[in-house]
Amino acid sequence: MNDIIRRKMARAVPAGGEGGPGADHGWRLAFARAARDCTGLLVEVAAMRLHRRSLAELLELPPDRGLLALLDGPQGGLGLLAMSPEVMSALIERQTTGRVSASPPLPRRPTRTDAAMVAGTIDRALEELDALLAEEADLVWAGGFRYASFLEDPRPLGLLLEDQPYRVLTAELALEGGVRQGGLILALPAEGRGLSPPLPRPLEQEPAAPGFPAALAEAVMGAGCVLQAVIGRVVLPLHQVLALQPDQLLPLPEASLDRIALESLDGRRLVRARLGQNKGMRALRLAPEATPAVAPAEAGVPMAPGDGLLAAG
Repeated sequence: MNDIIRRKMARAVPAGGEGGPGADHGWRLAFARAARDCTGLLVEVAAMRLHRRSLAELLELPPDRGLLALLDGPQGGLGLLAMSPEVMSALIERQTTGRVSASPPLPRRPTRTDAAMVAGTIDRALEELDALLAEEADLVWAGGFRYASFLEDPRPLGLLLEDQPYRVLTAELALEGGVRQGGLILALPAEGRGLSPPLPRPLEQEPAAPGFPAALAEAVMGAGCVLQAVIGRVVLPLHQVLALQPDQLLPLPEASLDRIALESLDGRRLVRARLGQNKGMRALRLAPEATPAVAPAEAGVPMAPGDGLLAAG
């Protein structure tokens, strides 16, 4: 490997890891500032932990009678913020009475009124987090989320959140100088869908090594690309989803084996296809009237047998 390529690799920004110097430190500052600016509540973070959790593990974490807020993120990603009753009540008391009682809050379920009173603080904290991570690699997975809705019943949480790994920030908070303690959980999809921070500008421009663009193009074109074959989709109200039973049939009114959509992971339809077989395997033949969003092949080049087929085992 020549010196030019070594220098290019040395200047590359590392991919977001388990928080590095960004997400955990940023969330610690972001929530404390938001609570202070929106309600006047003094928040100190006694401890902060960052872990990866599966959806099943995440569903066990929210505190009993805690406030559950769904968060909208980049490319349709959903996150979760779970606030303990102690933190929720302190934010509300600071807005209504101007002080926080040393007595623990009465046990009760959060209401939509409670959610409305803390939603501004949640959004402000997420905005602060975006600003603090503007030049950090963790912006890819921790940035771009905002308050979406309040969940009164935690039972549908497993249906609303995607079954995927999550990065979970768990904070232990001391409120008003230790008058009250509480917890806060921020869970976001581990697979980053947001924008990457801008790359630093190089100090000097170096000529590209001979053959480097061709090698880069070869590496990029050889990268894997995942496509999803979609026969049909059905949208149901939440109460019907909760009532689904084994062996129940779901009609797909617009489904057709000769009109299958090939989509990218972000949901963009690339091409139509129809289901068939090729050499004993299930296969898709791309429809001639639709072409994917790539440069077309040169006219006059004959297609080899099997071209236009995507085979699956």
